[in-house]
Amino acid sequence: MRSTKTYHVRAQMQADYDVVCADNILDPASEELVNRGRRPGNHDQRRFVVLDRAVDEFYGNSIRAYFEQHHVECRYLVMPGGEQRKVMDSVLAVAEALDDFGIDRRREPVISIGGGVLLDLVGVATALYRRGLPHVRVPTTLISLVDAAIGAKTGVNHGVHKNRLGTFQTPTAVLLDRRFLATLDERHVRNGVAEIVKLAIVRDERLFELLEEDGDRLVEEKLQGRSPAGERVATELVHHSVQGMLAELAPNLWENNLYRLVDFGHSVGPTIEMLAGGDLLHGETVAIDMALFTTVAARRGLIEDKDARRILELLHRFSLPTDHALLDDDVLRRAMADTVRHRDGMQRLPVPVGVGKAAFLNDVTQDELRSALRHNRAEAVS
Repeated sequence: MRSTKTYHVRAQMQADYDVVCADNILDPASEELVNRGRRPGNHDQRRFVVLDRAVDEFYGNSIRAYFEQHHVECRYLVMPGGEQRKVMDSVLAVAEALDDFGIDRRREPVISIGGGVLLDLVGVATALYRRGLPHVRVPTTLISLVDAAIGAKTGVNHGVHKNRLGTFQTPTAVLLDRRFLATLDERHVRNGVAEIVKLAIVRDERLFELLEEDGDRLVEEKLQGRSPAGERVATELVHHSVQGMLAELAPNLWENNLYRLVDFGHSVGPTIEMLAGGDLLHGETVAIDMALFTTVAARRGLIEDKDARRILELLHRFSLPTDHALLDDDVLRRAMADTVRHRDGMQRLPVPVGVGKAAFLNDVTQDELRSALRHNRAEAVS
């Protein structure tokens, strides 16, 4: 008789990083950017810095002056933004530049400064390069500040699928500086607001009320606090958004539990986003998804009509779409099939059951989705 011996290995991954709200990090008097990621006792002064092209246009001179002031030798890689560039070819371009720089994989943290697309692809590159480089993230868009920058998940698109290739990699640190939002256009501010609305709907009624009360001011001032009231509201909004997102992500950083409130807005949205080919921003597809499943919940009687109306009215107030011509019966079917595969064979659909409260559904039918879509379209033209 042949004998069998099994050796069992059990290990845990540790996550330990800071998310720091620190305005004006490019002020030469600030040492946040230069010191984050530096190992104790390490006085080597080299950094590999990846910049979004738009960031380089607005802030490139200030970034270079900052590091020169701190006597840091930097290699800069400027990359084009946009969802179409969020592919493995861009990751490989970062890897080639890291090779050329001759990076020290332990002592020289990579710094990425840009929107969610750039942070994601640099996140994949730093996770793969020599099985992990320290990575400091500096988000420069609202959507990346409250969402893409602060978790462990990174990804790039592949084929017709969004974020199909990726890794879990915790950053060394994340620096949140609202001052970068000053150069966003209004559409991109509203795009970021969509992710804040998501959190407000499923877990934070106070955040929802802030958006109802002062949303117009926030968009107009781009969270820059140009008035005392604007500063107060912007500070509170960022606090609620970041704290709420981390409260959802931190206990489930590796997504072992697939019942995730933060998946609200991400059930049919990713399919629409990829089909739109850049015509829709991520937050806009999140808004379409949220509107659809809010109506599903309302038609089931899970949420009172008045609360469902508040949600849809808030989306409209921020000029966020609640429908798109691409959204038809076939797209709904394909999107839901992909979502079920992604969530281990179950729908696990978060839906609102009140403002600031949510539940999960696993039995939503194609007829329900079709009916909710027709209802939203009829409401839009009435």
